[in-house]
Amino acid sequence: QVQLVESGGGLVQAGDSLRLSCAASGRTFSRFHMGWFRQAPGKEREFVAAIRWSGGRTSYADSVKGRFTISRDNAKNTVYLQMNSLNLEDTAVYYCAASRDFYSGSERNYDYWGQGTQVTVSS
Repeated sequence: QVQLVESGGGLVQAGDSLRLSCAASGRTFSRFHMGWFRQAPGKEREFVAAIRWSGGRTSYADSVKGRFTISRDNAKNTVYLQMNSLNLEDTAVYYCAASRDFYSGSERNYDYWGQGTQVTVSS
């Protein structure tokens, strides 16, 4: 069992940066592949970024590539999402998720989810 708690969301202006954190409980965090997803109002949840258990490989949605960076600190049981050059389209609830078996961009492959943190970007 893994419990995930996101933090770091808030209200920012377009062009600003924000770093989200996701703290995981449990001693097996380092074995999980981790992902960030987001859901904007009226839209389905979508993939943002993923990172392998070792941190040695990452992937991103095209919409955030070059602006967002996913990283993890297994000693701290935490995964991060550094978001730069935020724009209005980044406004969403951001969720982190953990997968035992898959390094994946598909939410169906994730076993555990956090409650989400709101990111609002204003003009």
